[in-house]
Amino acid sequence: MSSTTITADAAGTWTLGDLPVHRLGFGAMRLAGSAAFHHGTPSDRDRSIAVLRGAAGLGVNHIDTAAFYFSSLRSANELINSALAPYPDDLVIVTKVGPHRTYDGKWGTSARPDELRGHVEENLRQLGRDHLDVVNLRRMPKCDSIAEHFGALAELRAAGLIRHLGISNVESRHLAEAQAIAPVVCVQNRYAIDRPDPAADELLRICGEQGIAFVPFYAVAGESGELGATTAHDEDVRAVARAHGASPAQIRIAWTLHQGPHVLVIPGTGNPEHLAQNVAAGAIRLTDQELDRLGASRRSAER
Repeated sequence: MSSTTITADAAGTWTLGDLPVHRLGFGAMRLAGSAAFHHGTPSDRDRSIAVLRGAAGLGVNHIDTAAFYFSSLRSANELINSALAPYPDDLVIVTKVGPHRTYDGKWGTSARPDELRGHVEENLRQLGRDHLDVVNLRRMPKCDSIAEHFGALAELRAAGLIRHLGISNVESRHLAEAQAIAPVVCVQNRYAIDRPDPAADELLRICGEQGIAFVPFYAVAGESGELGATTAHDEDVRAVARAHGASPAQIRIAWTLHQGPHVLVIPGTGNPEHLAQNVAAGAIRLTDQELDRLGASRRSAER
């Protein structure tokens, strides 16, 4: 399918609190380099800036980032600042806090609640902003309760440093725990067509019932995760892709968007061509038969 004139509005819109965004957004993790989480090969700066400006030109107004997205020479937040500031009025930048990396790239322990203000201020500094649109608390696996950490972010929201709050890498009980403290506008969890997860399905349903955005990460990457888009596509995905003249990655994005009007996607890339293809996937409309076929494939992967 052609991607030359398709823009992000083709995917429809959703509102994060009081901030309208197109459901097709952009994840900034890969901007810093091919191995941003491991201090690996840095990206080409000019190319990364071109991707960001290209995304804005294609109508993308929801960018997902974090201060801990960096490689040896690149910072995703700094690239966003350089490429897009002064920021358009309709641009929504969503960041996340919780995990901690030292400046040499090594992962530390999860931030203590009293350290989260520093993490928020570092995002503000890098992005060149006086407030953050949305901040997700990223729960670390060994953190059973998020109440104290989320409460610290709620205080920063009350102080005006943050406009809206979300949570990431959570279970349904964590959503209820957070909502007892402050409103939650989005839940960001791992979710993909070839990665069946009943707990994620439950969160997807709950968010839909409550009008909360559900934002999958690694929807295109599948099992390959942070390493990049997977090449291990099921034959059902490939068949549907052929029917639409699309790539399997585009079908993965389209399928994700079809899971509910509250579902947002944030595929990331450092490749301008892939960016255009990702945005164009927002215009793909899958038939009921195709959704049934892909759903059956997903259920078979669960067994």
